[in-house]
Amino acid sequence: MILGTMPGVASLDAQEYYAHLRNAFWKIMASLKGAKCPTVYEEKKQLIHDMNLALWDVCHTCVRPGSLDSAIRYEEPNAIAELLKENPSIRTIIFNGQPAQKLFHKHLKTITGVEFVTMPSTSPTNTMSFEKKLESWQILLNHLE
Repeated sequence: MILGTMPGVASLDAQEYYAHLRNAFWKIMASLKGAKCPTVYEEKKQLIHDMNLALWDVCHTCVRPGSLDSAIRYEEPNAIAELLKENPSIRTIIFNGQPAQKLFHKHLKTITGVEFVTMPSTSPTNTMSFEKKLESWQILLNHLE
């Protein structure tokens, strides 16, 4: 399962995960799968399904002017512990960036039996090159086997 913090403005407006045109998430996932990057959201969801992944966010609600993770306040977490109890096949949580990891551990300190991996954020605010992001995300392939 890949966890972000909370969808940004572009994603909320589009009602799609990682909808900002400069977010590298879908391009990275397609590259890892050896596929062409999908442009239609149904195809994006199918890509994640085919990779045996799930997407969600740490935050269920929060106050955040704009899209910066650093601006998140008054957050309430999603029911991740309950989801993991109901789905014991989820063995790895991959954080899309350190802010997701920090928010998760702030609110969900007692979760055990799951491996945690923090990846560089795919957000355009992370100035790491696409190639470096992709190289870092290659570790994901080890968790998909």
